[in-house]
Amino acid sequence: MVQLKFWRFDLQLTYTWAIARGTGTDIFKVVLVQLTDDAGTVGLGESAPVARYDESVDTVMAFCGKLDARKLSFDDIAGSMKYLDTVAPGNMAAKCAINIALIDGAARKAGKAVCDYLGLGFQEKKHVTSFSIGIDKPEVIRQKVIAAERYPVLKLKLGGPDDKLNLGALREAAPKKAVRVDANEGWATKEKALEMIEWLAKDGHIQFVEQPMPASTNLKDLAWLKERTPLPIFGDESYHTAADAQKCAECYHGINVKLTKTGGITGAYDALQAARKAGLQTMVGCMIETSILISAAAHLAELTNHLDVDGNILIKNDPYLGVGSENGILSFTNTPEKTGLRVRARA
Repeated sequence: MVQLKFWRFDLQLTYTWAIARGTGTDIFKVVLVQLTDDAGTVGLGESAPVARYDESVDTVMAFCGKLDARKLSFDDIAGSMKYLDTVAPGNMAAKCAINIALIDGAARKAGKAVCDYLGLGFQEKKHVTSFSIGIDKPEVIRQKVIAAERYPVLKLKLGGPDDKLNLGALREAAPKKAVRVDANEGWATKEKALEMIEWLAKDGHIQFVEQPMPASTNLKDLAWLKERTPLPIFGDESYHTAADAQKCAECYHGINVKLTKTGGITGAYDALQAARKAGLQTMVGCMIETSILISAAAHLAELTNHLDVDGNILIKNDPYLGVGSENGILSFTNTPEKTGLRVRARA
């Protein structure tokens, strides 16, 4: 039997954050979770809900408030997740927080890091995360790129009216750095998306383009774009769970798995394996998050071709210490924790 605690936490961003479908913000709200069993084993979890998926801190808090913690167990994660599905459908961000806490606790009880508990392992000095640059004024983008000089790969948010100005500003500060582009559904038609991707391809250092068109776009148009695009395209808003793998294989070269979409580590593991089986490249991404969610994602790194897990380095008040990303290279050497998520509260 476990006890459940959950609370709101406001993350303070270093820079105002904006993407194609939203206005800028300096605060991102998350929900933090703690499960404690009778033996004193603690499991930490986190939810980073977004309005795009009809979730918010309020919906996560309401879901957690309905839970009977007596039906959660570190010894029966599958049964615990089945119970969560009986509480309410959907609510994947809320279920994500509980699932991560359950797996953290289970791995701690087993005396293993989560990656080893899952049978994956984690190779130090191998996994590189991109550093995200949100939509902003060109002069601010230049400042952000200069500040991120030590990161070898950038992820630039596009999908707005000033796309060409913003890439130009990035290139003034980093002429040949590898860049991934995320349009966040910002190009409404296949013709517009192809036009923009052909323009991006001329840059010579763009690795791929993420979610160029809305997820609601019909499969025929997405497949049309895949056939013609000079750069690989990845689905993010189009890819939620393992059930989406075959559909996305028709329309994309790769997919972006986020734990808040899959309902946690368990769902993300399944989504990554299904995508790989379908011949898709895989990436694990993030929202604006603390080191709890970022570390949870990092434990899945061996199942990925790319990583975009920088949410904890975009904030000023991370209350936890977990995986680090000095110079863009993921590492757990900076935390004394050896089991579970390898996360602990900062002093």
